[in-house]
Amino acid sequence: MAGQDRAGQSGEQGEAPGRPAFDKSQSAPRGGSVAMVLLVALFLVAAAGGLGYVGREHAETYIVGLLAVLGTIGVFALFASAAGILRWAGRDAGHPLLKAVVDNSPEGILVTDHAGRVFYANATYLDLTGAAGVDDVRPVERVFIGDPDVSEPVYRLLKAAREGRRLQEEVRLAGSGDSARWLRMRVRPLGTSKADARMTVWSIADVTRERERHENVFQELQHAIDYLDHAPAGFFSVDGDGSIVYLNATLATWLDHDLAQVGAGSLKLDDIVAGEGAKLLTTIAAAPGEVKTEVIDLDLRTRGGKPVPVRLFHKVAFGADGQVGASRTLVLNRARDGGSEAQRAAEVRFMRFFQNTPMAIATVDRFGRIGRTNVRFASAFESVLKADDRSILNVVAERDRTALEAAIRQAAEGRSEIAPVEAALAGQAERWANFFVLGVEDADGEGEGEAAIVYALETTAQRTLENRIQQQQKMDTVGQLAGGIAHDFNNVLSAIMMATDFLLNAHRPTDPSFKDIMSIKQNANRAAALVRQLLAFSRKQTLRPQVLDLSEVLSDLGMLLKRLIGEKVALEVVHGRDLWPVKADISQFEQVIVNLAVNARDAMLDGGKLTLRTANVEAKDSGSFGTKGMPTGDYVLVEVSDSGTGIPQDIIEKIFEPFFTTKEVGKGTGLGLSTVYGIVKQTGGYIYADSEPGRTTFRIFLPRHVPTAAETPAGEAPAVSGAMSAADTMAKTAADLTGEGKILLVEDEEGLRALNARGLASRGYTVLEASNGVEAIEVLEREGQVDLVVSDVVMPEMDGPSLLKELRRRDPNVKVIFVSGYAEEAFAKNLPSQEQYAFLAKPFTLKQLVAEVKKTLAE
Repeated sequence: MAGQDRAGQSGEQGEAPGRPAFDKSQSAPRGGSVAMVLLVALFLVAAAGGLGYVGREHAETYIVGLLAVLGTIGVFALFASAAGILRWAGRDAGHPLLKAVVDNSPEGILVTDHAGRVFYANATYLDLTGAAGVDDVRPVERVFIGDPDVSEPVYRLLKAAREGRRLQEEVRLAGSGDSARWLRMRVRPLGTSKADARMTVWSIADVTRERERHENVFQELQHAIDYLDHAPAGFFSVDGDGSIVYLNATLATWLDHDLAQVGAGSLKLDDIVAGEGAKLLTTIAAAPGEVKTEVIDLDLRTRGGKPVPVRLFHKVAFGADGQVGASRTLVLNRARDGGSEAQRAAEVRFMRFFQNTPMAIATVDRFGRIGRTNVRFASAFESVLKADDRSILNVVAERDRTALEAAIRQAAEGRSEIAPVEAALAGQAERWANFFVLGVEDADGEGEGEAAIVYALETTAQRTLENRIQQQQKMDTVGQLAGGIAHDFNNVLSAIMMATDFLLNAHRPTDPSFKDIMSIKQNANRAAALVRQLLAFSRKQTLRPQVLDLSEVLSDLGMLLKRLIGEKVALEVVHGRDLWPVKADISQFEQVIVNLAVNARDAMLDGGKLTLRTANVEAKDSGSFGTKGMPTGDYVLVEVSDSGTGIPQDIIEKIFEPFFTTKEVGKGTGLGLSTVYGIVKQTGGYIYADSEPGRTTFRIFLPRHVPTAAETPAGEAPAVSGAMSAADTMAKTAADLTGEGKILLVEDEEGLRALNARGLASRGYTVLEASNGVEAIEVLEREGQVDLVVSDVVMPEMDGPSLLKELRRRDPNVKVIFVSGYAEEAFAKNLPSQEQYAFLAKPFTLKQLVAEVKKTLAE
């Protein structure tokens, strides 16, 4: 501790004492240089004698060897001189200025060897360490031994010295009373590398005054921060990423935020600004290198979400590259300022009305350059505000800019009645808005001031809804038309098909006219298929829904699909695990898959891949597909994907419309996808198309069906040994279609009624005829009870459902078959839920009619 006390009593840095430095090298013996000279001289004499001994023939080799030895001696002498082993005459005299600089340095300099022996110490070191004289010089570790505050830094310095590293430490020396001194200690090797360094240089400087100055500056800074923290106004600063790096205590109190969150990146600008008001602060534009200040009225929000009306003086600096730098913002609380209560309340109300209105509002000059905006405008058109020109014309699509430019020009000219401008917004997505332009007075009259206020109201959702309603109305209208045509057409087709059956029964296959009759029948069947497609689109066809396992259905369809798509197209079926059952008409569902597969084949003329994929979609995931109009629920998804040419985006919304086709004339009816759409919708499902070049995907969502105990999915019914299958029953029934009984036939189409009566009579039945329900009741009153009533559904005076109610009143056990060109669901809703009857869809053949009659009579 004695050395430490002496160090504490030493003079200030720079006050070098007048006593001499300690230099051990000055007392080093000089004999090394004399010995070296004598050694070299003796070597030269011996070399001359040796030259005479070896002779002239070996003289050249001998001289080269001598030169190598002399070179080795020279290198050794240089190293010895650098290490202090040799000292040459006049060496000290050659560097008097350098030695004087080191001797009189304001820092204490100490040079030691690896063993820690002191080789040199200047006068400042002696003074700082309190050495009594040159005989009292000690290394650093011995000067400060015993001081726990200093020993640890000194140990780190010693370790660095042994390892040949540079290191710096600052230590505090406790003095008497409250006084203390600070020393800065450095250590470095004397050499360019650890291997070369034979000596270590220590330097010690008194930095007490420097530390005091730093402490004073820190205290002043702390006072300034304390003042800023508790000022009557709020302050915050935001970096370029939107993170709040400073928030004073006043603003933190207003907003109920914890100051500990600030600076860690956890508090963002959006966290303290209400709504989308942060866009007003992040869309300020300026020239590179400019510093811009904006005055903005808006609402901040507390941590609990309560709005706080404020006025911001927002100052933001832009870098030389135009990038936004850190911002600094002064916040005045409008709920606490010194204005009158009425005026302040009015200003706050206007601010909130202006900033929170659903309309985007901006002021523009006569050239369309944007001045001030509200929050909605900054949020909707952020990219335009960050552009260099800030032109409102860039908000709309190029084709509509002329109309908006003309409206702004009219406003600048003082026109008061300016028609709204409906324009498409710029960008990839289809968005629309109405622009209302109101002229204001130009303050400078040169076009630089505000010339107009532009109000923009986005109408994308409204237009989308209108288009959807129009599309739905169009589809419904076409569906009603198609359904009506199909009903009337079915009556005609039924008559044609019934007549051809009579003709075929009357002619043998060898007759010349038999082929023509078959051609008529085949074309009638084709027409009937088209009618079924129309009914499917209009969702008025008759469905026979049953519980289905779609994995089984698609597996059964595999062979048929492979034949349809051909060898160039690869078919892949990916079944989902544990697929839920659905309830659908199996034949109609197969028709959906076949139609989609055929369309996919036609889009892959050079071959490709058709993929069928099924999966369960839970209610929580049903909204992730971006589908419109599909309610949340459990669905079974069927995807039909192909690698074809794709569907252009401008027509993808039209593909489900009837008679719309992109195929050549004669290669498509335009009813394929319409039929798919109608079947899926009538089943209660949804279908959506997604396409891009090289890929088209149709997604069908069918509602999950929860089977009752009596329901078993198709394909899973167990076979019963010895029981007659449905196919066997149909085959036996088809073998014998004759029968007996009294049948009342009710049909308003006279020609069709006559053909049906003739067909039934030819099979052994007694037929009574009536043209409508009223006439049928009269026939029953006159003829008495009948075994079966076969009735049309849509008839004048009394329709089929009304006739059935009257028949049940008279005879509860009477059997009824309804025939109609409309779907069964179209009239079933007018009947009691438990009503028993059979149904036969038009058009039908004679064979189908008599088979249904015999089946119903046998039940």
